[in-house]
Amino acid sequence: MAKAVILVVDDEEGIRTTLSGIFDDEGFESVTAASGEEALRVAKDAAPDIVVLDVWLSGIDGIQTMKELRDWNPDLPVIIISGHANIELAVKATKIGAYDILEKPLSMEKVLLTVRRALEKRNLEIENRALRENLLRKSRLVGNSSKIQQLREQIKMAAVSNSRVLILGESGSGKELVAHLLHENSPRAGKPFIEVNCAAIPQELIESELFGHEKGSFTGAFETKKGKFEQADNGTLFLDEIGDMSLQTQAKVLRVIETQEFQRVGGNKNIKVDVRIISATNKDLQEEVKKESFREDLFFRLNVIPIRVPALRERPEDIPVLIEYFLESFASEYGQQPKEITPEAARMLQKHTWPGNIRELRNVLERLVIMTTSRTITPADLFMPDSKGADYFAVDSLKDARELFEKDFIARKLEENGWNVSKTSEVLDIERSNLHRKIKAYEIKIP
Repeated sequence: MAKAVILVVDDEEGIRTTLSGIFDDEGFESVTAASGEEALRVAKDAAPDIVVLDVWLSGIDGIQTMKELRDWNPDLPVIIISGHANIELAVKATKIGAYDILEKPLSMEKVLLTVRRALEKRNLEIENRALRENLLRKSRLVGNSSKIQQLREQIKMAAVSNSRVLILGESGSGKELVAHLLHENSPRAGKPFIEVNCAAIPQELIESELFGHEKGSFTGAFETKKGKFEQADNGTLFLDEIGDMSLQTQAKVLRVIETQEFQRVGGNKNIKVDVRIISATNKDLQEEVKKESFREDLFFRLNVIPIRVPALRERPEDIPVLIEYFLESFASEYGQQPKEITPEAARMLQKHTWPGNIRELRNVLERLVIMTTSRTITPADLFMPDSKGADYFAVDSLKDARELFEKDFIARKLEENGWNVSKTSEVLDIERSNLHRKIKAYEIKIP
């Protein structure tokens, strides 16, 4: 592991020698400079990770030296050394970005502690910036089709408002990405973005998850816990799969939308919040309202700005760009050179209907990046579901033809619904247990 480089700048040779010796003994690498001008030259050669700088120097002073060092490298932490007479200058230095002031005579323990903390802070800032850049790279809509351009425009217009947004679209189409983009481009961008998957949380726990609970309010509530609404105060709360929320919880969410107030489970104190709600669903909520499984008044509250995310099959012209994006992304993630794909293999991917949408395409390409030994992906590397269907005329009896058709039909519907058995049973209007029996009997393999 590379040693951190510390630049010591002081016009007193004794201080330079003492500090550099201590830093070297502690496992750092030190370089020194006796003036501001020399410090600027040394910094460009040595690329220090941190600077310990005397505020009073002959030639250009410590303040000007620090300004020029930070102009050259804005992330460079600078620790100021100051005598009693120079404390006013040192305070000025902190206002323009110094990490800390150390007063002479120096305590070597304090010097080392301050250096280590400054380096930790710098490393955390670099890591956080890398994470933000990676998130921003991932949080972008890839594609140039008219449908994606229209979606970008809708996000741009909706983001600047404080209105509730209902994101509609099939599973895997990118609804969560749209929610992130709405938040990142809103006035609340610097505030929390809190997600809740309403389908993943058991109904008996979802109220505690949303509103929090007081200590002792139920078995297992060993401490007071803030809910998602509180965590999202002044920011955005993303309610994913809102169509799977129970009617009882829907009523409570409706009240919070109307009043921006709630009580924790087991509590009696009203908590006021300022939260923008973005919700998403792959269900037809108007149909759910007709079936009385979703509240009509909540639907109208959530559906202030509806945004529909197109399915991947509606924008096949974007698939080549998505392929390139994912191949580069996975290559970076796994530390490889990006794989290439032949035009024939790309055309096969472009012709597929992608019932699982972007998520399915992403999973296929990740598998290809990991499992393809060659640098080039060819049609032979692809395993795509058979699109030809069964040959019903190859059998003689009506019973056999009917079974072949039923097997083919069920497999096709499962594929269209992302291999989700519950959703497919709803679409086919049969009991889920019955569908499971047919899948087993027909030996339909679910990925």
